[in-house]
Amino acid sequence: MGRGKIVIRRIDNSTSRQVTFSKRRSGLVKKARELSILCDAEVGLIVFSSTGKLYDYASSSLKSVIDRYNKVKEDHHQLMNPASEIKREVASLRQQVQYMQECYRQMMGEQLSGLDIKELGNLENRLERSLKGVRMKKDQILIDEVKELHQKGSQANQENAELHRKINLMLKDNEELQKVIEAKGRKEGAATSNPSCTISYGYDIFAPISLKLSQPHPHHSEPQAKAMKLGYSSNSCSLLYKYV
Repeated sequence: MGRGKIVIRRIDNSTSRQVTFSKRRSGLVKKARELSILCDAEVGLIVFSSTGKLYDYASSSLKSVIDRYNKVKEDHHQLMNPASEIKREVASLRQQVQYMQECYRQMMGEQLSGLDIKELGNLENRLERSLKGVRMKKDQILIDEVKELHQKGSQANQENAELHRKINLMLKDNEELQKVIEAKGRKEGAATSNPSCTISYGYDIFAPISLKLSQPHPHHSEPQAKAMKLGYSSNSCSLLYKYV
């Protein structure tokens, strides 16, 4: 006689149910092992009994099988429904923006009625840390500005010293030039105070001289000589001799 068809339903007898579970579980694990070996498949099996006992099987590692399953399922879900993923990201960003706006209003002293003592203390600590950070940043900016001003001041002092050095050199050159000009002026003054004297006669000494004899006068025995006449010019003195 052939075996009759077994009706698939819950076995009421607990002993028969436990025996059937043990046999069927062993067969299922055997089939999974055969599937992984024959087809080079990665198989994972998890079974919980009615009493809550765990039975599992994995061809490589149950954790790697579960991670691979979750990744493939997530990728498949994104490919099948990309709009839902975008909506989820938008909703997450909206929550973040709402939380930031709420924190900002609380830091500005608004909407504090719904906070308890612990939340107010946490808010006070956040404000103190924020204020400390602002003060540190302010002090750092002031220190940097003071350093920059000191550098500019030292640079200006160096430029001022260089200008003073150049001015002193120019003054020395001016004094030397003034001394040269004064010495040249004294030489020219000495030359103008002692002009050279030249003597000029009333006639050209190189011209021919013509002599005339005159008869003696009855009342005078010899010609009278007139006095010499001297004349001076502005640049040179000339002595003029005239005979009458």
